Amino acid sequence: MLVMLPGLVFAAATKPPAEEGQDHQQDLAKAVQNPVAALISVPLQDNVDLGVEPGDRVRNTLNIQPVVPLPLTQDFNLITRVILPILYQPDLGDGEGGTFGLGDTSATFFVAPKKPGALIWGVGPAFLLPTATNEVLGTGKWSVGPSVVALIQPEPWSIGVLANNVFSVFGGDDRATVNQLLLQYFVSYNLPKGWYLTSAPLLTANWEAPSGEKWTVPFGLGAGKVFTVGKQALNGSVSAYYNAIRPDLPGAAEWQLRVQLSFLFPLKKKH
Repeated sequence: MLVMLPGLVFAAATKPPAEEGQDHQQDLAKAVQNPVAALISVPLQDNVDLGVEPGDRVRNTLNIQPVVPLPLTQDFNLITRVILPILYQPDLGDGEGGTFGLGDTSATFFVAPKKPGALIWGVGPAFLLPTATNEVLGTGKWSVGPSVVALIQPEPWSIGVLANNVFSVFGGDDRATVNQLLLQYFVSYNLPKGWYLTSAPLLTANWEAPSGEKWTVPFGLGAGKVFTVGKQALNGSVSAYYNAIRPDLPGAAEWQLRVQLSFLFPLKKKH
């Protein structure tokens, strides 16, 4: 949604350098909260799932998830979002040991207007690719479905939702059918000097699961800050979520701790 946020343009030269830096941090903070902003980002997001049943185990997922906006037409851009997960999945059978490797890759493509109004939006396809290096780390199916994102950013808030639902189209006959929803709402409150409070839980629904065991619904809160090291802009955050609703099935976790560091590359506005 390639709106060029004001924060992606350097502040007027009449402002003191300290104020310029603070304004730039504030604008970058709003940009990173917009999934379809004019911003190349490379987030490294580590998710630690605690209380994985059976056996109260721990699962770790490191998501490498670059986001790259590309010009599509005079009025629209294409935002590419790829998630490459590196997993440690505890063995759910005997309660000890586990499997480490690459999981299934997610790829989403949003078509978004270059100059949106108050409502920022994007729509496009989502794909789930069976790239897992071990069958316990992936679905073994090629899956595709629709994806949508919408948000508003009234000062000092960013409020929005991102959703997709993928369906398996082909793959191993011995693997389960894929029909799953991912829904992420995100609410951020921006503070001075690039700090912000945020809540961005991932709600999921496996429509193929037994009745009453389909949904995982977490609640939680986190905090983050946009900052620079040398000339490199970065965004760091920490958050925790409790799965208030979760299936009573092997693999369900009670808590999730999320730590993220993003490398930011703002795109300069062309005149």
